[in-house]
Amino acid sequence: MKIITVIGARPQFIKAATVSRKLKEYPEIEEIILHTGQHYDKNISDIFFEELNIPSPKYNLNVGSASHGAQTAKMLHDIEEVLLNEKPDCVLVYGDTNSTIAGAMAAVKLHIPVAHVEAGLRSFNRKMPEEINRIVTDAVSDLLLAPTKNAVKQLNIEGKQESTVFVGDVMYDSVLYYKSMIDKRDKPAIIAGIDSFYLCTIHRAENTDIEDNLRAIFNALAQTKKTILLPLHPRTKHIISKMNIKIADNIRIIEPVGYLDMLSLLVHCDKMITDSGGVQKEAYFLQKPCITLRNETEWIETLENGWNTLCGANMQAILDACDSMPGKQTMLEEFGDGNAADKIIQLMLKKFS
Repeated sequence: MKIITVIGARPQFIKAATVSRKLKEYPEIEEIILHTGQHYDKNISDIFFEELNIPSPKYNLNVGSASHGAQTAKMLHDIEEVLLNEKPDCVLVYGDTNSTIAGAMAAVKLHIPVAHVEAGLRSFNRKMPEEINRIVTDAVSDLLLAPTKNAVKQLNIEGKQESTVFVGDVMYDSVLYYKSMIDKRDKPAIIAGIDSFYLCTIHRAENTDIEDNLRAIFNALAQTKKTILLPLHPRTKHIISKMNIKIADNIRIIEPVGYLDMLSLLVHCDKMITDSGGVQKEAYFLQKPCITLRNETEWIETLENGWNTLCGANMQAILDACDSMPGKQTMLEEFGDGNAADKIIQLMLKKFS
């Protein structure tokens, strides 16, 4: 059985590493990695392949940055050429990026089955490009691999019962696996001498591209009076400079970090402040309170007992969340049993081989 795995962004590298590690245990399966190059900065892309031991991509499309239409169109064209050449038994896609929708659309047009990891997630905000990517990918996929029971319910509402399976969240598999490695490592050098800090990530267009929102977020971070460690994508750094946003003394901007360093920073921080979907879950799995700089979340399970608080770009809401403490966490079973990768592989073998 030949599988082509299409990935292109940081969260997908992490998820793919979890499944690829298990695929090595199946000699009857050949996995070919196709990297679209959607994330092309070395600290965001190459380092993930190196430290997570993901098989080197056989194909790297190097699409880089562009408008949604131009980027997706180039991916569609180039992925189609690879699929015609390789003739896989199925295509495996992850999450909700332009790489996801391009991989799924290229495959379905060639009548190649598609398996979608993280199917059924919905923010119900159609202004988010990711929401459109999810809906379209689920619509054309043959195997919908749902990470939560709520995702299963949503797919059932949409009439997709026959192709939907609850497998659990591969990110939960990943955190369980790498947490044991983190526990054996020294603290990251960047936090040497810092006893207490908040970790922060900002990357979504709804925050970075709207000046009022970005200013409100940085004003809130400044007023926490807490050390804020902020790994910042070059694009966001450029926007901050262009908008002439003042960075307060308590905010330490650092270069993007690899997954293991990011997970280690999360282990040692007091709270997480983010607009990332994946980081919300990682914080939840590690029992770190999360302040989400969005007005909705696909991961509604994390909101239970105040472990995750939706604040958008509201300065006062962010500050209030910084002062609050969550209750007891009791919902990890909603994300499966930590064996999602094995279940995904067994389902693909049964359905596509």
